[in-house]
Formats: sequence, structure tokens, C-alpha cells
Amino acid sequence: MRHAAVISTCVALCAALSCSPAPRSYPEEIGAHRAEVDAFMRGSSDSPIPAAQRASFQPLAYYPIDEQYRVPAALRVARGEEVIEMSTSTGKPRRMRRVGTLAFTLIGEPLALTAFAEADDTDLRRLFVPFGDLTNGVETYQGGRYLDLDLRGSGVYDLDFNRAYHPYCVFNSQYECPVPPRENRLTMPIRAGERMR
Repeated sequence: MRHAAVISTCVALCAALSCSPAPRSYPEEIGAHRAEVDAFMRGSSDSPIPAAQRASFQPLAYYPIDEQYRVPAALRVARGEEVIEMSTSTGKPRRMRRVGTLAFTLIGEPLALTAFAEADDTDLRRLFVPFGDLTNGVETYQGGRYLDLDLRGSGVYDLDFNRAYHPYCVFNSQYECPVPPRENRLTMPIRAGERMR
């Protein structure tokens, strides 16, 4: 009787353990994110891909996942409410607020990128980090790429270039896309994230 109870408990325990998904590895996490983006591009009514082209949409091209392009970055908050006129792909400037500077080290080199928010963003839940690098115009869009970061009270961010993406104007010229300012032009190639085919 006791033996049967032990077996029953073991079976129940094994079933419970098998029902709990194992934590995803970092490459699996990035792969799942990329699959979600492809599904959005192909099927969402909010996709920048023109409706007539969505059925033939091919998955986006990416650099191989490389964890050396995922680094911690400390935000130095800007003093005051500095609003700048950021140029865009349509030539119409967009008012953006400079939130602060993200300081980080990438492949042994100390770097910094300015984080922005829309000028009228009162919630400030997300930071917008447009950047350029030496792959622009060759392997990636000439106008640069973007990163989005959820605002954190700690001031330390997971700066992950494997999540870098092209602006929507790459897919549809009807979109107005901010162009990274000079201060966010990195003097090294960032071979991570989205790329051109």
C-alpha cells in the first residue's frame, strides 16, 4: 500500500515538473522575439508592410545572436528639460526630449548613447535610443537603427544590440522616422540586431 502511494506521488511530481516549462536560454529568448516581430510584420493591421505585400513578406534578416553585444548601461539623467529638434526621414523635424546619457563598455571600448523621449511624453515609461554605426549604408539602413528600453528606477539598463531594429520607413516611405543625431553615431560597426539582406 505504501509502495503504491510512493509511486503515485512520484508520478504526480514528475507530471508537475514536466508541465513547468524550463527557462528559455538567451538565444531562445531572442529567437522567440524575432519570430514575434515577423508575425507582427506579416499579420498585424498595424504592420508598416503595405497590406498588398504582407502575404509575400519574408522574415527579417538579422546578424547572428552575439551576447557580447548585450551589456549593462548606466543612465546619467540630464539636468533640466532639454528639447531638441531631431531630423526625420521626411525632412520634418520632430521634437524630442533628451532624457540622459547611457554609459557602457562594448568590446572593451567605453561608449555613450543619448536616450530620448517624445517631447510631450508625460509618463516617461520608455526610452528611445536611435543610433548609427559603421554598418550603416552597407549592411544596415543608412539612416541608422533603434533600441527601445523600458524605464527603470535603478538607472541601470540591459542595452541589447541583438534587439536593434530598423525604422518603419525602411519598409514604407509613408512613415516619418527620426534620424539619429550626431552624438549617437558610434565610430565602430555594430554587427548585431536587424540588418539588410
